[in-house]
Amino acid sequence: QVQLVESGGGLVQPGGSLRLSCEASVSISSSNVMGWYRQAPGKQRELVAAVTSGGHTNYAESVKGRFTISRDNARNTVYLQMNSLKPDDTAVYYCNARLLGAFNGNYWGQGTQVTVSS
Repeated sequence: QVQLVESGGGLVQPGGSLRLSCEASVSISSSNVMGWYRQAPGKQRELVAAVTSGGHTNYAESVKGRFTISRDNARNTVYLQMNSLKPDDTAVYYCNARLLGAFNGNYWGQGTQVTVSS
């Protein structure tokens, strides 16, 4: 069973920074896509950023230039560095793994709350 454990959420003032981490219980070094999604109250879950096993990245327009996704395959961990946070970034952030091979499937973490407020 694949587990994704997120950490790093919390309360931050506008303009501040947070770094989210997502550790997988299996190796993420093989072909896959790791991503971060978010869901605000009353809204649909949306893609924030994704990174392939080849290092290609994709970002939502609303976070380009402020957020950076990265991965450490040796630690089976993907990160989301969030800078210049805005109140509109407030949401529950979910880690997602689309894996191929032995653990083929689409997996979600439990979510971590990010609140941007003064």
